[in-house]
Amino acid sequence: MEQQRNTILITGASSGLGEGMAREFAKQGKNLCLCARRIDRLQQLQTELQQSYPAIKVGIKVLDVNQHDDVFRVFDEFKQEFGQIDRFIINAGMGKGAALGTGYFQANKATAETNFVAALAQCEAAMTILRDQQQGHLVTISSMSAFRGMPRAMTVYAATKAGLASLTEGIRADLMKSYGSNSPIKVSTIYPGYIRSEINEKVKNTPFMVDTETGCRLLAAAINKEPVKAYVPRWPWALMAFLMKRLPLKWVLKLT
Repeated sequence: MEQQRNTILITGASSGLGEGMAREFAKQGKNLCLCARRIDRLQQLQTELQQSYPAIKVGIKVLDVNQHDDVFRVFDEFKQEFGQIDRFIINAGMGKGAALGTGYFQANKATAETNFVAALAQCEAAMTILRDQQQGHLVTISSMSAFRGMPRAMTVYAATKAGLASLTEGIRADLMKSYGSNSPIKVSTIYPGYIRSEINEKVKNTPFMVDTETGCRLLAAAINKEPVKAYVPRWPWALMAFLMKRLPLKWVLKLT
């Protein structure tokens, strides 16, 4: 049974999956707290959504998730403005990088800091509010690449997404220790497959790639079910997850 989550906060909401999920939840009549670095993109999205869905409230704030104090401040400001935040979607991230040892440490470091350390800050800030409310839903956007080590530009990205998935499960484990199996705070890890977005717009001829609108519709539907984990789209990625965790690495690389 789907829970009524009326106010949803999404980080990285100015483009890609964050922007697409905002549109999907707006269609469902949800109030939105949207944050990202690019205020111009957020303003355009806010205008679009409020014109299309005048019954909802859309708040926007500039946020660079690598400025950790700002993460706590912005989340708290949204809480004060909206009264309650029912769902946090930790989505902000980046995918730049290169094979280790090829001179791109700064790019790999930036990906590690944004996708894991900044995600930690977002989870910490979200959980502070959720614990205070004693209810709500924490969602982290991981990746199918989290299941195994990946080559070249994907090496650090995959490692951060694996770390994020482990972090999310640890939060759920901690809540189970506190509340048992019926915790009022739900926690979900979402593993997107190949969904077209700005982070992969230069990648061509990728099998199983779906367009942004389709992918985000499926993401929103999966999130609303509040699963422990979900593979999106389910086909073929649920099967791929099973195989990736079990096959020899050289075969996994052929699958991906």
